[in-house]
Amino acid sequence: MDLLDYFRRLFDYDRWANREALTSLQAILAPPPRALKVLAHVVAAESLWLDRLRRERQALPVWPEFTLAECAEQLETVTRAWERYLDGLAPGGLGLSIAYTNSKGQSFTNALRDVLGHVILHSAYHRGQIASQVRASGFAPAYTDYIHCVRQGVIG
Repeated sequence: MDLLDYFRRLFDYDRWANREALTSLQAILAPPPRALKVLAHVVAAESLWLDRLRRERQALPVWPEFTLAECAEQLETVTRAWERYLDGLAPGGLGLSIAYTNSKGQSFTNALRDVLGHVILHSAYHRGQIASQVRASGFAPAYTDYIHCVRQGVIG
């Protein structure tokens, strides 16, 4: 498996884990507000990084106020967009330098592979926060560990 295929695999995991987190919140009559806010941020940040890579204007605020239904809709949109983006990459392109400006107006340049890794790790970090909020509210959080995803056969 080459590095691009590995990133596709990681983004398949990310899609599954985000949906699991969403489903766990949908199962709660009144989900913890902070958990919903963090899930909206996960969706928006994945969209923001894709906008940066495609050199497009930022479509969503970094911390949007989404309902669960809006999170679900935006999650499907950004997931499909990432799939199309990854499908259009050449394996040799992962080392290319990507220049962007962050939300504080600071300019940076990083390798595409590092940006892709950041997107996956950033979302995993925040899914942990969602799980903590769900657990603190007395509910069972989604089990979104990567190895669990593999064991379940979600990714091959």
